Amino acid sequence: MIVMMKHSRVRVRWFDQCYIQNFNFPFVQLLYHFATLQQSHTLSPVTTHLPPATEHLTGNTTFRRMSAAVSHRSRTTLIKVYNSLISTISFTQHAHFLNTKCDPLDDFSPFKYSKTEHDVLNPNERRILVLGLGKMIKNQQGFILKNFSRDFCPVLLVKIMKLFGNRHGAFVFFKFVFRDESDRIVRDCCVACHVLAMQGFRIIAQDVLSWMIWRIGLCRGKEVMEFMWSEHFGYESDFSVLDSLMRAFVKVEMSSQALEVLERMRRIGLQPSLSALSVLFRLLLRVGDYGSVWKLFRDMVKKGPCPSNITFNVLIHGFCNKGQVQTAESLLHLMRKLLCEPDVYTYNILINAYCIQGQTLDALSWVQLMVENGCTPSTATFSTVINAISKEGNIVEARSVFYRMQDMGVSPNTTVYNALMDGFVKAREIDEATLLVEEMRKNNIKADGVTFNILVAGYLKYGRDEKIDYLLRDLSMPGLLPDYSFHDVSVARLCWEGRPDEATELLKNMLKKGLPLTVIAFNSIISAYSKKGSEKKAFDTYHMMVKFGETPSFSACNSLLMCLSRNGKLQEAEELMWYMREREFTVNRVAYTVLIDGYFKIGDVMGAQRLWLFMKGTNTAPDAVAFSAYIDGLSKAGLVEEAYDVFLEMKNKGIVPNNFTYNSLIAGFCNGGKLNEALKLEKEMRQRGLLPDLFTNNIIINGYCKQGRMESAIITYMDMPNIGLVPDIVTYNTLISGCCKIRDMVNADVLVHKMYNSGWDPDITTYNICIHAFCGSRRMNRAILVFNKLLSSGIIPNMITYNTLLNAICNDILDRAMILTAKLLKMAFVPNIVTTNLLLSHLRKQGLPERTLMWGQHLKQICVEFDEITYKILERADHDIREDVVHLRGTSGNSLFLDFLMYLTYDYLYRNKVYGETDNSAIRMIDSGSDRSLEPSAFVHQQSVLEVSK
Repeated sequence: MIVMMKHSRVRVRWFDQCYIQNFNFPFVQLLYHFATLQQSHTLSPVTTHLPPATEHLTGNTTFRRMSAAVSHRSRTTLIKVYNSLISTISFTQHAHFLNTKCDPLDDFSPFKYSKTEHDVLNPNERRILVLGLGKMIKNQQGFILKNFSRDFCPVLLVKIMKLFGNRHGAFVFFKFVFRDESDRIVRDCCVACHVLAMQGFRIIAQDVLSWMIWRIGLCRGKEVMEFMWSEHFGYESDFSVLDSLMRAFVKVEMSSQALEVLERMRRIGLQPSLSALSVLFRLLLRVGDYGSVWKLFRDMVKKGPCPSNITFNVLIHGFCNKGQVQTAESLLHLMRKLLCEPDVYTYNILINAYCIQGQTLDALSWVQLMVENGCTPSTATFSTVINAISKEGNIVEARSVFYRMQDMGVSPNTTVYNALMDGFVKAREIDEATLLVEEMRKNNIKADGVTFNILVAGYLKYGRDEKIDYLLRDLSMPGLLPDYSFHDVSVARLCWEGRPDEATELLKNMLKKGLPLTVIAFNSIISAYSKKGSEKKAFDTYHMMVKFGETPSFSACNSLLMCLSRNGKLQEAEELMWYMREREFTVNRVAYTVLIDGYFKIGDVMGAQRLWLFMKGTNTAPDAVAFSAYIDGLSKAGLVEEAYDVFLEMKNKGIVPNNFTYNSLIAGFCNGGKLNEALKLEKEMRQRGLLPDLFTNNIIINGYCKQGRMESAIITYMDMPNIGLVPDIVTYNTLISGCCKIRDMVNADVLVHKMYNSGWDPDITTYNICIHAFCGSRRMNRAILVFNKLLSSGIIPNMITYNTLLNAICNDILDRAMILTAKLLKMAFVPNIVTTNLLLSHLRKQGLPERTLMWGQHLKQICVEFDEITYKILERADHDIREDVVHLRGTSGNSLFLDFLMYLTYDYLYRNKVYGETDNSAIRMIDSGSDRSLEPSAFVHQQSVLEVSK
């Protein structure tokens, strides 16, 4: 028997007691108990006693402690306590009430034993449902719930939905109880829609219709339409039912059914509403059904209703999203002919479209035209323009627009400040960005999570880590952040500190407690995981965001694109991009640039070129970053002439190349042996006011070294301090490598000493260069000394070190080579495809083509991926056998030694399944698009020794 609460305001009537007793005791009592807490601010002493039937659920002590605590707290605290309890006992599918695995909410449904999945509700919706049911029981409406749970009745369904008191709660309850898709239940739901519409709840009726049609599917959509039409006469008008049907079909993206309803309206002489036609236009444009769009527009002009500003804005926005800006412009000019005057929203749509295409000058022209036509720009107008100009790197013009905006009487908001702040950070003016925060505070404009992310990114990028704590301290002051942004910032802070797992746990706890969060918190975690390459965790967070009812933003999708691209999953990334387009997310230049860069990184130049042309075909104009990434990719792929053509196109469009762009082209020309063109570009950099940086000079020095022009390389090196540049280890490695190539080991040693004196210790690249040089000149004693010095310095040898020494061993199989081999094997030498190639090449050169082909066959059987050099070696070995080429055969000891090394390599690859792996970590590239070290040159030398002399 339930212990009744004695307070007069919370006394339950007799039939409610019966209702509660016939249900799951603990759950319904808790609903009642906490609904009482929420409505009565404090508890009377009697309410601190736990009903006996619930003692096994949470524990008497715990529950009493919670009840005693809430007696001294505000209503807000009570809600948090309530949410905490609900999140503990009812937000999972496996709540163990009364030691069962059933969902306690099932007792409120007439379909208790339905096998339909329960995950149609996300945790937020379950919270809303639990809270609403608790209030109904508190308000003595339990008998309605009891009667409805016995049988699905449309009238009782409507009553319960109305008792929720809000659209969201009513819709959540319908989603929960609609588990039977039989004809009877569908028909009853149609009746419920009629009753809701008749009583003035048409929007809720449309929600119900949409969900019902989506659940039963396209095939039965016409069946619902007939049910609604055949039974509507006693409830609502022809227009009402057809309008609701059309909106419902549009909401579930069934455009053909929506057009069929519209045609029925026209046949019986009814005019559709402008708002319904607007949402239909939006759907047709999204799916690309332009024929239906223009037919529908002509019908509006001829038959009515006459298009309004909203109609035109929807059309203009839809065509702009499809990249058809000229069509959108034509529609704007047509507005006046149909007695519609373009408003601020109309102009903003076009201005945003031009900004997306990178045509900021045209966007500014439209702002001017807007003012001339008597339409005052809004904050959104300037926010769009400032954001676009800032991203182009033209921070001076962005600041000018910011001041002009205030001169026109338009006050900047948080979004405007964030756009300008982001521009300052990208322009490396971090102090100016910080001053903007102070200005926001003076103007009583609250920062948000975006502000925090922009500033923290800048502080970390430019070595101002100490300012992050000051920023957090300032933002934690009352009134500086909206309530929801404070929680976003808490999550974002952990992400920036490199603790995304802790951020995820914090996010989950906040969601369970019902604390307000926005998409910014989810985006921060997705971005953090994406940067770490944790693809699964990034997508788990994405699915969590969808589950909790947050609409994913293009920022989240861009982070996922970046993650997929970094992991080489370009097909999945492209599918995600198409998904973004289908969902009307703005697939901006960032998304395309990330994907194009991904194609270049995996060596798919044609894929990158295809996507570049597609991006331009969608009227998404590349910006400075996109152009630079494309030029860099083409240059690294050896297509420097094509890269230079793109560079000229970039300048013709008025986009200013930066150091990265020039460095990419200069590196491309140097690698292609066109040093004069590279020097011309360096001169052009200076003329444009761009100072060649350390990367530029290292590239030029590398170009001189490749051509053996060491005197010019040394002069460039000596001039660096005169222009404020300090040579780094890349500079010294480049010069040392150049000396080694021309066998000038004396100057190489001099440069090593200079490197020491400048405060740089030799790295693995330095040692590899020296080892390669000594091995190449058959000075194995010196090579071994350098190798021993490498080991004593604590540096771990890499694959290039091993393969260089192994190649030397195969050329000079003496006692010291045997000792060195034993040392390499002892250090857990891991072979790769380069190791395989050099051993096969030496077997052939030893006059053993049969053994070469035999080992090639064995390696192929374990699926080792051969490269071009492998196939060339095997082809030549086969040619030697067929042509009976006579080679100078080595001694039997040499042959056995090579066979032994080949067996070790085969055995490792067989056991560890290292298929075609190459250690790319040794080939490090600098951000400017040039070689960070001379590791690539050593790698090239290593490959070249495998080429058998013709």
